[in-house]
Amino acid sequence: MNTTYLSRGNYWFSLLTDGMSLRQGQCASVNVADGEINGQPARYIAVVPDAANHFPRAVRGEVGLLEGWTLDQVVSEVIDRDADRADKGAIVAIVDVPSQAYGRREEAFGIHQSLAGAVSAYARARLAGHPVIALIVGKAMSGAFLAHGYQANQLIAFNDPEVMIHAMGKESAARITLRSVDALEKLAQTIPPMAYDIEHYATLGLLARLMDIGNPDQAKPEDIQAVRAALVDATAKARLAGCGLTNRLGADNRKSSLRVRERMQQEW
Repeated sequence: MNTTYLSRGNYWFSLLTDGMSLRQGQCASVNVADGEINGQPARYIAVVPDAANHFPRAVRGEVGLLEGWTLDQVVSEVIDRDADRADKGAIVAIVDVPSQAYGRREEAFGIHQSLAGAVSAYARARLAGHPVIALIVGKAMSGAFLAHGYQANQLIAFNDPEVMIHAMGKESAARITLRSVDALEKLAQTIPPMAYDIEHYATLGLLARLMDIGNPDQAKPEDIQAVRAALVDATAKARLAGCGLTNRLGADNRKSSLRVRERMQQEW
């Protein structure tokens, strides 16, 4: 892996946006580039580490106050830009976020509002007809993933041990459930939502695609091309499927979720 890249998210942002126009002026922990997918405009967004971040809890790529409000801004720009377009531009969230930023200052200054703003922007983009694609190349943890990626029409993840999607880290989950990490891992073998590996997560039906990449940290040209093709395919599917997220309810492990929604529709 090229040591000039500070994270896998930053690495893949650089690979996929090579030659594109980089947005300037936002906080250093949010990378933004404008290009195309299959001839249509597309904005690529990644949250990346920033050792000089004004908030120390957000130096390793966490999504904090600055990141949340910036995500809101750069996604809302696309919504406003394409308000009168029939074919809305795509938004690609490149996801490698270890957590939301935990800290007293973050709580005092309203990190809940900041991240809610980011969630709202992504949701508004999807509901307005923008294909929103999340490419999960590393960690997608807790509130950080909710703010950056989870609202996407299509979720694509690398099939790799470093890719992890969960509500909290293993140590935190072990404390909350009054278990050891070993006991938690054994429990996860029988309860997929408790598992941390991406294969178990895939059984929940939330992923549109699980991609095999030879070495995500040292991508070959064919890997980059495969990811570009996956983004083209996901964008086309998102345009056809519309703004809903019913594509996430088809797996065997989501039957109860689907049944609850059906009953709620009957009631309401």
